[in-house]
Amino acid sequence: MSQITLVDCAPQTGDFEQDLISGLSETPKTLPCKYFYDRRGSELFEQICELDEYYPTRSEISILRQHGSEIAATIGSGCALIEFGSGSGLKTEVLLSKLSDPAAYVPVDISREHLKLAATDLSRKFPDLDVVPVCADFTDEFHIPPERLNGSPRTVYFSGSTIGNFEHSDAIELLQRIAQLCESGGGLLIGVDLQKDRAVLEAAYDDSEGVTRDFNHNLLRRANAELGADFDLSQFDHLARYDEQHDRIEMHLVSRSDQQVTVADQTFEFTEGETIHTENSHKFTLQGFAEVAAQAGFHVRSVWTDPNEYFSVQYLVVDD
Repeated sequence: MSQITLVDCAPQTGDFEQDLISGLSETPKTLPCKYFYDRRGSELFEQICELDEYYPTRSEISILRQHGSEIAATIGSGCALIEFGSGSGLKTEVLLSKLSDPAAYVPVDISREHLKLAATDLSRKFPDLDVVPVCADFTDEFHIPPERLNGSPRTVYFSGSTIGNFEHSDAIELLQRIAQLCESGGGLLIGVDLQKDRAVLEAAYDDSEGVTRDFNHNLLRRANAELGADFDLSQFDHLARYDEQHDRIEMHLVSRSDQQVTVADQTFEFTEGETIHTENSHKFTLQGFAEVAAQAGFHVRSVWTDPNEYFSVQYLVVDD
């Protein structure tokens, strides 16, 4: 196993405070979903991925297992695999086992401790692979030591349904940055969640065991722990609803009463029923996502779906 050296480009605590105050000052109130993923939030998301109601993870893994050889052939041999929002590495392990002679693996994740654990585990399972963990917010600029990529063709892996968390204009901007990172000869392997029955969607984001509720509450717990805020978690309910107009699941935290919350010596008023909008998860048609990708300079080369057509894995290449 090669030595793991973390490239640390993590955002500072002050960024969290500034974004929290900015979001709570808006009407309606919002909080950036990227702050879900401290170590506790990452652990909770792993639990979500194992729930019966949460179809995306098992659907994506089934696609990788069933079509992995074809996906690997499409990507080609000797690639440097750069993963945005790498998480636990479960799906990555399946993908790496299919790839032909990957030159390097670069997991990029905002949760430092979780990233180090996952990178060490994958390095142990793939001892000949150069693993270069980068702690960063992938929506901002970050640095990958170019010598660690060995001049290899680059494939960005963006799994799950994370692209759906972005408004379409922001998704296009992120995809444009990925296209620049891929360079000529590279590509993007991306998970894209598809439109389906509303009941299936809402159950996936409001599970019967309450794990997604705890995940949503983790934003408030983290603000209390890191910024000295005084959110009373028992006074906020978890809400997940499907917005048909925008083809997206919305997650909110709903104030159960009229109350005040203090963050960094600033007081924020909540009325009963007022919400904090914490996450969107847009759902696409295949044609709809192809149009988004085209606006970012990509075209879709290949698409694989599960038998229910709940989820897709797509390989995009940069337009010449």
